[in-house]
Amino acid sequence: QVQLVESGGGLVQPGGSLRLSCAVSSRLFSTYAMGWYRQAPGKQRDLVASISRDGSTNYADSVKGRFTISRDNAKKLMYLEMNSLKPEETAVYSCNRVPPTWSWGQGTQVTVSS
Repeated sequence: QVQLVESGGGLVQPGGSLRLSCAVSSRLFSTYAMGWYRQAPGKQRDLVASISRDGSTNYADSVKGRFTISRDNAKKLMYLEMNSLKPEETAVYSCNRVPPTWSWGQGTQVTVSS
């Protein structure tokens, strides 16, 4: 069973920045396309950003130019750098494969509020 552990969330003011981390227990991490997802209360979980095994990236239109996804295959880690955060981006952020086939981790709460 692959374990996903997200961290780095917290309370940030509008316009602020956060860097999220995702630790993956799978030894085959480097072979998978990965993504960051977010789910706001009462809403569906959406894919925010994805990164292929060779490092190619894709972003939801709403975060282009503000979020950056990256990965460190040697450490089995994935990151999401988030800048210019908006209140409507308050959500639980989670990582998984793209498409998501593993059981979800606990996620990390991001709250954007003044």
